[in-house]
Amino acid sequence: MKKLFIACMALSMAGAAEAQQSLTLEEAVLGQSRKFAPERMNQLAWLPETDSYVFVRYDTLRIGTIKGKELKSISRTELDAMADLKDGLKVFPSLSWVTGTRCTFLHESVYYVTDLKERRTIHRTPIPEGAENPDFHAASGRLAYTRGGDLFIQDGSRQLRVTTNPEGVVSGQSIARNEYGISSGTFWNAAGDALAFYEKDERNVSFYPLTDYTQVPAAVRQIRYPMSGSSSEIPAAGVYRISDGRVVYLDLFRGAPAHDQYYVTNLTWSPDGKSIYLVWLNRSTTRLWLQQFDAATGGYVRTVLTEDDDRWLEPQQPVAFVPGSNLLAWRTWKDGFHNYYFYTAEGKFAGRTNASFELGSILGFSNNGKTMYVEGHGPNPTELHAYAVSIPEMTLTRLTLSAGTHSVQVSESGYLLDSWSSLTTPHRVELSRAGKTVRILHDAEDKLRSYLTGTTEIVTIMSADSIPLYGRIIKPTGFSPQKTYPVLVYVYNGPHVQLVTNSWLGGASLWMNYFAEMGYIVFTIDGRGSAHRGKAFEQVIHRQLGTPEIDDQIAGVQWLLAQPWVDRGRIGIHGWSYGGYMTTGLMLRKPGLFKVGVAGGPVMDWNLYEVMYTERYMDTPTENPEGYAAASLAQYAGNLQGKLMLVHGTDDDVVVMQHTMNFLKECVSKQVQVDFFAYPGHAHNVRGKDRVHLMKKVLDYLMMNL
Repeated sequence: MKKLFIACMALSMAGAAEAQQSLTLEEAVLGQSRKFAPERMNQLAWLPETDSYVFVRYDTLRIGTIKGKELKSISRTELDAMADLKDGLKVFPSLSWVTGTRCTFLHESVYYVTDLKERRTIHRTPIPEGAENPDFHAASGRLAYTRGGDLFIQDGSRQLRVTTNPEGVVSGQSIARNEYGISSGTFWNAAGDALAFYEKDERNVSFYPLTDYTQVPAAVRQIRYPMSGSSSEIPAAGVYRISDGRVVYLDLFRGAPAHDQYYVTNLTWSPDGKSIYLVWLNRSTTRLWLQQFDAATGGYVRTVLTEDDDRWLEPQQPVAFVPGSNLLAWRTWKDGFHNYYFYTAEGKFAGRTNASFELGSILGFSNNGKTMYVEGHGPNPTELHAYAVSIPEMTLTRLTLSAGTHSVQVSESGYLLDSWSSLTTPHRVELSRAGKTVRILHDAEDKLRSYLTGTTEIVTIMSADSIPLYGRIIKPTGFSPQKTYPVLVYVYNGPHVQLVTNSWLGGASLWMNYFAEMGYIVFTIDGRGSAHRGKAFEQVIHRQLGTPEIDDQIAGVQWLLAQPWVDRGRIGIHGWSYGGYMTTGLMLRKPGLFKVGVAGGPVMDWNLYEVMYTERYMDTPTENPEGYAAASLAQYAGNLQGKLMLVHGTDDDVVVMQHTMNFLKECVSKQVQVDFFAYPGHAHNVRGKDRVHLMKKVLDYLMMNL
């Protein structure tokens, strides 16, 4: 075993001046993002086109410079006066910056655009009653929103209706169930005089019933839910211009009839507002096209690039435009790791980065367009850093040197606001440039220093075929290698998720530290299929979800079993969603290894899960019947040894309750005893104050049976 990092998060030692206390479960569950969250420089951001930065402290906006001077401060009371608010702000609002002096904020369902230099409010735009998905364009003061399945724009006192759709057609909302990097459905151009939007025709998508038990008698709410192999939504994209009040639709499929065999995503405007760039990919996600369209007519202009993969493609972000040139930057992992490829506007290849690790989102560009700043995981995938890409040479330079997980904002002249943490650093903010720290702006104290939270380590464990996997171990305070301890394995191991990071608490939830203090080891490992390890590491799960992941989780357990301080007969497992699937699968496909499991919101049968996610990884049930059959868990119910509890929200619209109900029916049929608990009114997870109840339910069950 190679220990990468060791951090003692409890300071209980003989002669300590400050007595330490135990966390309560409520503190652990609700306090991680509140009471125990490291203090931050709230709303830290660069002012656009300047080397000045802003942050909020003690209800006051403060403006600083790279030279260490504080230019000015603006109090909440002053902002009240500028916005002419009658009732006043109760807290300092969340600001978004339009220019170096102009910001926008939302207060009591009204968007304000305020100029701090002119000390006046430029726009006041109320959100109409019943409006959903608001998208405010600060420079113009226009507001796009949806109501029902239609899209509207509030333009001063005018309400503009963009679409009039039949039932089952939805405009201006997220499509493809938020897959492929989609998080919204509307896109303003820079001038705010044209709005692009996604549209979906769901009329062929089956309804799925959700029961509302708050009514008497209970009522059914129908949602559209496309299950794997079934009819899916038909995508489209349109553009509405304020000047002529009409919609044009992009000629996505070159005149071919629209159908549900394609996805549309990664929509973005060109900087001059004349073009729309958009990606569409086939339903099997093996081929994509990045295309340019005329924003005025919707007409096809050109295909900039195509990409193929024999397993899957999943573009997560739109093409980026390099300032001062005609170059486009496109993120792809076709050569093994996510790198950036550069093309001319006409589609001619112009160079690429050559990282042997995952590059993430673009952080910005330099003034002259010669440098692009990106996130990158570096040689150690548990960390996240900022890199500079020299575009002419395509060389990479790491800009954040401290080991840890960095969140960076870059000014146009190349200064960094670097907010980061590690196992030993709760939260620090540094002003830096070219890899050198100019000044430490903030260093948060450890709010858990007076609490017993055990120790956290990150270790490297080899898979059965010698692939390094990263694991996290939380041990109780006073851990002794001469004693033996029961173990809880916390699992997810699905696509797009990484649980083990060199960040504060190691990426763990604080309830895990609480549970460790009850005398347990809490262990997590990121096996193949999880994020930030490259194409081969992630794609090994293709057509066989739940098999290679189980093998890697078992490698982690076997490593545990080799440790003299592990009680081999008392190992439990818990996970939610994909982690619930893994929990159930490990209990049933490796019977006897785990004494107890708690599976939350578990997928049990991929035939019942949504098209956009499942078919990407499993192909369709018709194309891959053996894979679907092997991954369906009900057939293994008779293998259960030990105790298993299933937990599910009654309003779950992601992993619908039918997964658990069908599994329970099979357990009854096979005379297999399992436990079950439902959370009325909760969707795919249990949040808010009820989460304390959930974690008490989970941990009590584990302790009772371990």
